[in-house]
Amino acid sequence: MRASLIQIAVNPDESVDARRRRAAALVRDESAADLVVLPELWPVGAFAYEAFTTDAEPLRGPTYEAMAAAAADARVWLHAGSFVERDGDALYNTSLVFSPDGELARSYRKIHRFGFDQGEAVLMSAGRELAVVPHPRLPFGLATCYDLRFPELFRGLVDAGAAAFVIPAGWPERRREHWSLLARARAVENQAYVLACGTAGAHAGVEQAGHSVVVDPWGEVLAEAGRTEEVLTVTLDPAKVAETRASFPALKDRVPGLTAPLRANGELEG
Repeated sequence: MRASLIQIAVNPDESVDARRRRAAALVRDESAADLVVLPELWPVGAFAYEAFTTDAEPLRGPTYEAMAAAAADARVWLHAGSFVERDGDALYNTSLVFSPDGELARSYRKIHRFGFDQGEAVLMSAGRELAVVPHPRLPFGLATCYDLRFPELFRGLVDAGAAAFVIPAGWPERRREHWSLLARARAVENQAYVLACGTAGAHAGVEQAGHSVVVDPWGEVLAEAGRTEEVLTVTLDPAKVAETRASFPALKDRVPGLTAPLRANGELEG
């Protein structure tokens, strides 16, 4: 199974429409892949807070239409990264996943908003539902950027059947070591593939880490990008998840009741 992570650069001199067209062209170039992934908030930039309101779109807006068409043209499963979704008066950091026929397979609204009472945490509403995409070869759970710091979310995704996690991000360069460490940790503790796709360039002056990475269920880094725009392509073996979990069955030793697990709707039990 071939996966391609498109570490697109967000250039403030490039319009949203132009970047949308360029991203669609990059997706079409990856027609040999089975799964293509874009980063978090690539239309506007994860730290371009002033653009969230002005560039917000409905779910089935321009980004949806462009990415659905690109997925259908390339005949790939496409995780189209995330965009600023407007739903009534609320804004969400929403990810879209399309099947090879261009149909929406799953959407996910980011649960953990970054900012500590400012930025995204104030401007956007929180999602409340876990999301697993029923890919025929490798069911994968959805998480976005700051979600990576919350292991209970990934446990919930494993319980819902995920064998991999796809994580678009706009992670800053100054915390790049955390990015690499947490990506490997989520893979090791859940014995699952991690496909973490970041952006290059700078969002509102915040330098991006880049370093998109693919980690296997044993925690080995299969491929890692640098800091500039590039496409990271790797071959995955879906059978390796079951093999790892069978040969080292740590997940069977989980003790229930130590933490309050997430329900399917994202709320905490208890």
